[in-house]
This record gives sequence, structure tokens and C-alpha cells, in this order.
Amino acid sequence: MSTPLPITTPAQARLNPIVFYGSTSLILLLTAALMLFPEQAGAWLGRTQTWLSHSFGWYYMLAIGSYLFFVCWVAFSRFGQLKLGADHEQPDFSYGAWAGMLFSSGIGISLLYFAASEPIDHLYNPPEGVAGSSQAARQSIQLMFLHWGIHGWAIYALVGLAVGYFAYRHKQPLALRSALLPILGARRVKGAAGHAVDCFGIFVTLVGLVTNLGIGALQVSSGLEYLFGMTHSNTTLLVVLLVMSVVATLAAVSGVEKGIRRLSNLNILLFSSLLLFVLLFGPTLDLLNGFVQNLGDYANGLILKTFDLYVYTDGAPGKNVEWLGLWTLFYWGWWISWAPFVGMFIARISRGRTVRELVLGVLLIPLAFTLMWLSVFGNSAMDLVLNQDATALAKAALEQPSMSIYLLLEHYPFAKVVIGLSIFVGFVLFLTPADSGSVMLANLSRQGGDLDEDAPHWLRILWSVVITVVTIGLLFAGNFTAMQTVVVLAGLPFSVILILFMVGLYKTMKADCAQADANPIQAMPRVANSELLPPRPTRDAATP
Repeated sequence: MSTPLPITTPAQARLNPIVFYGSTSLILLLTAALMLFPEQAGAWLGRTQTWLSHSFGWYYMLAIGSYLFFVCWVAFSRFGQLKLGADHEQPDFSYGAWAGMLFSSGIGISLLYFAASEPIDHLYNPPEGVAGSSQAARQSIQLMFLHWGIHGWAIYALVGLAVGYFAYRHKQPLALRSALLPILGARRVKGAAGHAVDCFGIFVTLVGLVTNLGIGALQVSSGLEYLFGMTHSNTTLLVVLLVMSVVATLAAVSGVEKGIRRLSNLNILLFSSLLLFVLLFGPTLDLLNGFVQNLGDYANGLILKTFDLYVYTDGAPGKNVEWLGLWTLFYWGWWISWAPFVGMFIARISRGRTVRELVLGVLLIPLAFTLMWLSVFGNSAMDLVLNQDATALAKAALEQPSMSIYLLLEHYPFAKVVIGLSIFVGFVLFLTPADSGSVMLANLSRQGGDLDEDAPHWLRILWSVVITVVTIGLLFAGNFTAMQTVVVLAGLPFSVILILFMVGLYKTMKADCAQADANPIQAMPRVANSELLPPRPTRDAATP
């Protein structure tokens, strides 16, 4: 039996200069290239995305499918009983608070942005079939469910599980590098290889957060333009960006237990209210029937669509590959780019949970609401376009997606009030990922401190400023679309790290179970003292 380490005071949290300066240099270099050479950079990124779609579409599909299979297998195997922490530890947060933060961690303003626009785009630009047909309408919801469904949440679950398991059960730092301990060994994890993993994780996260802030600003400013008749201008966009960034920074400074948890509860209330309004004041029976059929189509085609590369379709093959790159591969890259910070946030709030609890909670708690939201808004939008000649809505979905949700809501009672509420919902939806993202970026770029101690306030503020400056520069340079392309490209190398996470988790969980069988009295696994951080006493569970 190994001798436990004495409880000592951990070193004070401070900046990790290699990780911080390395990641900021990468993102600022990319931003400078996109701003100084917008046309050349945009053209190069477009060609690169096309090449990636042609050359690595098969790999993305296999990788995403393997992530989903792995987390489900782990949850239902004997590994599912292992805890993120000592076997006697209780969860830090109550189930209600934990579920609320899970719900809000990965559900952002993009659901407002794409809820009405994506299905209409698939309706008129389907990857296969006749545009505008009833079959294209049915397929559009199935494709949207694929893009927003269980595959993406499996990526979050994998990162959250890997980071949380090594942090709380094996007392490693709460960082991406820790999940590679069984692969690289303690010396390399603490050295250049570990710095590179955390550095690139920050870079990928920044790309995703910048995209989120840009979409959020466009969504809120479009709502203000619609509601108050304001003209679309860079001044309006700048004011919206600055206000959103300041509020998100204040929430990030308040920490997980206060600001982020309260925003999560507000998210659930507002989001649910808007969903119920559209459901009850629309063709309710048709929407409920549509939701059930959409679920059936999604379940029936889950395996097929997971590996569908549109090889056997009519028309020019290049068109289908282009569609795949613009939609499915973009989404897979986007989910992967969000995985470092959402996964770390999930790990941060899941101490004391079992592996099975974490996986099933991440996969199922946000999924049911997400699919219901997409079905109700997607079917409502297509009904207006196909049966009520809502040409303005159709045009906006294809040309100005951020305006489509408001043109949908104008067909409902109390339109002005509801649109005003939806603008506020969009603002709150942006805040939770933005502030949790700033906290996790700060945690990744620090060293020292307790496992559950978040990074200093100044470091969170600094990352919020970096995100805001990069977003403003890209939007005003007119090259924000190029950043969305970078999301797909950055996701490719990080997808390899996720595969290594699976290998490391399997090796470590297998060893932990073998040790438990050999010595059932000692619940905690045997780990070399040199690899451990000082243990931390369990704190009481927080209440929502």
C-alpha cells in the first residue's frame, strides 16, 4: 500500500509564460494575416478547406464515430463505476446545479443563429435529392439533428472525462496535458510536449470563442436593427461587442460558483420560455408530430449519417464534397474546437461524479432540449416558407442568417415583445460559454494553485480582452468567415489528441480496476509520488 503524501500548501497560482505567450502569439499571428491580407488569406483558407474535405472527410467521420462509441462503452462497462476522485468523495455540486451548468456549458447563441436558417438552407441546398421538395424538408431536420446531436456532446464528454479523471483521481493538474500522462510519461507531460498540448488547446479554444463572440454580436445587433429600425453599421456592432464582452468578463471574474451557475439557471428559464411560446402559439399538434418523426429519422439514420460521405449520389461529386465541408465537417471541427474549454469546464464541475454519471449526464441532459428546440423552430420556419410564402424569411436564411429568427417570430402574437425577449435570450446565451471559456483559458495558462482554485482575476480579464480584440479586428476587416474556416482546420490536429486521450483513459482505468481487484480495501489507484499534487480535502456540495 502506498503511503499518502502529507497535506501541504500548494504553490500560489501564477502565469505559465510558455503556454500563455505561445498561444497568444499563434492567435495574433493568424489574426494579423487575416487582417493584413484578407483576400489572399481567405482564398488560401478556402482552398485548404476544400482539400481537407476531399482528403480527410473519411478520417473526420471515423474519428467522430469512435469518440461516441468509446464514451458509451466506457459508461456501460465496469469502468463506469469509477469516480472522478476518491471512492468516498461526494459531488461538489448538487445534481440540479450540476445539470444546469451542463445544460448551459455547450448550448450557446448559435442555437438562435442556426435554428431557423440551417433547415431552410438544407431545404434549398440539399446534399442530395430535389431542392424544395418534401423529402428535402424531412432530410433537413435529420441533418440538423446530426450536426447538433449526440456526436458533439460525446466529444465534450471525452475531454471532460479525461481531464477530470486524471485531475481528481490521480491528482494531476486540471489541464489537457494531464490526460496524456500514460502516453508521454511524467517528464514529457511536464516539459515541452505538455506545454505544446496546452498551448494548442488554448489556440483551438480561442478560435471557437472568437467565432462564438462574432456570431453573438451579429445576432444581437441584427435583433436591435429589426426592433428599433437601426441601420446596420460597424458602430452598432462595436457597441454590442464591447457591452457583451464587459458583462461576460464580469461574470468570469465572479467565478464558477456565483456568476456562471446563476447565468446557467437564467439560461434554462429564458430558453425554455421561448421554446414553449413558439410551440403553443404555432401549429402545436403538427410540431409535436414532427418532433416524434424527426426523432425516428435521427435514430434510424444515426449509423448511416455518421459515416455518410455522399459517395453514391447523383450530380457532380465535387458539389457534395463542398457541401460536406461547409456543413458537417465544419460542425465536427467546431465541436472539437470548443471541446478543450467545455470539457475542462465539465471536469471542473464534476468532481465526485462517477464515470457513468458524467457520460450519461453530458450526452442526455442537454441533448433532449436541443433536439426539441431544433425541431420546433426548424419545422416552424419551413412551414412558413413552404406553406405561407414567407419569402423574406427564406431570403434571410440564405443571405443573413442572424436575422432569420426574428423574421420567424414576427409571424407570432406579441411579436415585438417576444423578439425583444429573444434578443435578451441571445445575450444571456452568449455569456455562459464566453465567461466559462475565459475562466478555462486562464486556468490552462496558469501553473500552481489548488486543483479547484480558478486562475487569478487579472488573467481572466486579460483573456477576455484578447478574445474581444481579435473578434473586432476580424469583423471590421471583413474576414470573419475565414475564421470559421480556421475552426475546421484547427480541429484536425486536435482530433488526434482526442484519440490519445482515449488510449490513455483505457490504460489507466484498466490498471485502476486491476488494482481494485487485487486490493479492494485501497480504493485509490497507486500512482508515483513524483506525479502527484498534494491532496485536497473534500468540500461540501454547493446548492443551486
